[in-house]
Amino acid sequence: MTANKKYKDSLFRHLFNTKSAQLELYNAIYGTNYQDESIIDTNTLLKMLFTSPENDLAFSVNEKMLILFEHQSTINENMPVRMLTYITRIYEKRVGKKIYRKSLVKLPRPEFIVLYNGKEPFPKEKRLRLSDAFEKIDDSDLISLDLIVRVININKGVNPKLARRSKILDGYVTFIAKVREYEKKYPRKKLEEAIKAAIRYCIKNDILADYLKQNSSEVVNMLMTEHNVKDAIEVAREEGIEKGIERGIEKGIEKGMEKTKNYVLDLMAQGLSHEEIKKKIEEIS
Repeated sequence: MTANKKYKDSLFRHLFNTKSAQLELYNAIYGTNYQDESIIDTNTLLKMLFTSPENDLAFSVNEKMLILFEHQSTINENMPVRMLTYITRIYEKRVGKKIYRKSLVKLPRPEFIVLYNGKEPFPKEKRLRLSDAFEKIDDSDLISLDLIVRVININKGVNPKLARRSKILDGYVTFIAKVREYEKKYPRKKLEEAIKAAIRYCIKNDILADYLKQNSSEVVNMLMTEHNVKDAIEVAREEGIEKGIERGIEKGIEKGMEKTKNYVLDLMAQGLSHEEIKKKIEEIS
């Protein structure tokens, strides 16, 4: 299946693209019960990032807290560094020339969260620290900078209390679990068939039913796109062009692209084969 550009959004980001959904997610994570959606501000924050936001979800709460979310199926130990680059850009845009004022410029407190739903075993919650990446000179050295990322395992059954606090999040993890279940149950069938079977199951059992009824084709394409991007990159690795991919990452950053995976996605959207994608990556290596 050729990826379509309009399906670049991930299913997670698509589900939580409204203030009501973001407020629900916030309440679930922090155990609060806010009802007023006006406390959530998404547009202002996104304007502080690149045109295509590099993180999965970002919003501010009451102008006092900035929350940056990532959703991952594979744990990236470099998330603290990535989050540091995000928050630095945001603060730089927010403060601007006010940084030269004598009086203190107040900043909203940042929170960094990764929601994990990969297949590899992982604890309920883990904290990744920026300081873990620092070269050790002396154990007694004072660490002048640190950043903590909460990694929360949202796989079905791992954090049931969290799931119960958000119907959308619980529906999402249930749906993904069903896709994986059908993949194992019908190994000869394609991933697309497993996704469609999971959609039918969830609609029948009133799990994200309204959303899936209205967006079934988009959901199939979003999940297939995510799978195809991973597959294209894996093929590239197998063909021995890791250096080309690394150079592609550098080029992607230089050109302000969202991520190298989206560069691959753009090529796929043009209908290029794996061989043609390989050639394109080699050209910028």
